[in-house]
Amino acid sequence: MASDHSDQPYGNPMGQAMQQARAAAEDFTRMFADMKLPPMLDMEALVGAHRRNMEALSAANRVAMEGAQAVARRHMEIMQQTMAELADTMRTLATAEAPQAKAAKQAELLKLAYERAVTNTRELSDLIQRSNGEALSLLNHRFTEAMDEVKTLMSQANKAR
Repeated sequence: MASDHSDQPYGNPMGQAMQQARAAAEDFTRMFADMKLPPMLDMEALVGAHRRNMEALSAANRVAMEGAQAVARRHMEIMQQTMAELADTMRTLATAEAPQAKAAKQAELLKLAYERAVTNTRELSDLIQRSNGEALSLLNHRFTEAMDEVKTLMSQANKAR
């Protein structure tokens, strides 16, 4: 009777595929056993760094928001002041003066209004710059700290090799 090798473990195609897969897995294991993989980083340090990053971002957002609120408050004060001055200007111009005197008064009031507008715009710009500068300073400080932390983590990982 002819043997069809079905009773032998590797005589059929499925058995041969299994043998090849097992041999490949053993080769893979041997190859990686000889390699030195870098040690895992300190996960507590990574989580701590991420927490500090989020705290710095939150603080920068808070500073930016407080700055925006200060700008909005000051802008409202300027608008109220401007409206009060406009009412005074209208009363002043409503007086019965000679046309030349009125024209001179209008020019003087226009000059004062322009100077106030420039001063107010400069003040608002300074508030915005100061707020943005503080927020950016917080982020820059944290970025510098984070880079130092990365250096330390990498140094520790290299020493563990």
